[in-house]
Amino acid sequence: MNDLKGKYGEWGLVAGAAEGLGEAFSNALAERGMSLVLVDRQEALLESLAHRLESAFGVEVKKVHMDLASDHSVGLLMELISVTSCRLLIYNAAFSRVKKFLENDPADLERYIEVNTRTPIRLLHAFCTHHVARPHQKKGIILLSSLAGSWGTRLLAPYGATKAFTHILAESLACELKGEGYDLLASITGATSTPGYLSSLPRGKVKSLSVMHPETVVKACLQALGKRPYVIPGSRNKLIYFFMTRLLSRNTSIRIINRSVGRLYGDRIET
Repeated sequence: MNDLKGKYGEWGLVAGAAEGLGEAFSNALAERGMSLVLVDRQEALLESLAHRLESAFGVEVKKVHMDLASDHSVGLLMELISVTSCRLLIYNAAFSRVKKFLENDPADLERYIEVNTRTPIRLLHAFCTHHVARPHQKKGIILLSSLAGSWGTRLLAPYGATKAFTHILAESLACELKGEGYDLLASITGATSTPGYLSSLPRGKVKSLSVMHPETVVKACLQALGKRPYVIPGSRNKLIYFFMTRLLSRNTSIRIINRSVGRLYGDRIET
C-alpha cells in the first residue's frame, strides 16, 4: 500500500468520521502515523474515537463537532486545513433514508442537497483552490459514492442521485486537476456493514445478506488512490457492475435492481 504520510503529509481530514466507513478510514490513517482532523455531528462517538486513536497510535487528533449541512462548515474546515497544512481529504458524510420519494418532507430533501452535494463541492473547491499554488506537493481526495448511484432505484431516489453526482464530480476533477498534483478517487461502494446501512434493513434480513466490512472498503480505496479515478471495492461488486453495465441493456439492469430492492424492502413499497 502506498506511503500515505510520505505522499500526502502529516495530516488527513475525515468528514463523517465517527462510525462505519469514516471510523475505518480514521483508524487506517492513524495506524500509518497520520494526525487527523475528525469531523462529525455525533459528539460522544467522536470523542471516544479521538481518545482511542490518540492512545493507540500516539497521533494528534483535532475533533470538530459539526453538522456538515451548516453554511459555516466549509469556512471552519478550511481554517483547520490551513493551520495543519492538511493535504488528504476524505468526504464520507452522507444523508440517506430508505423510503418512497413522496414520503420525504422538504427538510429531508434539503439535507440531501446540503450534506451530499453542496458542502462537498464547496469544500473541494476551497481545498483545491487553497493548494493549487503548490503543484509539487501531492494532494489526495477520496469521495464516497455508491452502486446506488449507478442505476435509478426506487426508495433511494435522492440518495442515488446525489451519489451519481459524487461519482461524476470525482472522475471529472481527477482528469482536470491531475497536472496540478491532485489524486482524486470515487469509491463506488456496495452494501457495507456500517451502522447506518444495517439499521436501514428490515428485521431478519441482516444476517442473510452478503455485505462488505468497512476495513475492506478502506483498504481498496487507499490502494487505488493516485492510480485510477474510481474503484469498486469487492470482487462481488465488481462482477455485478460489469454484468449490469457491459452485458445487459440499461433497461434490463434497472428492472433487475428494482426487483432486488422490492424483495428486500417489499413492506415499504406496499405501504
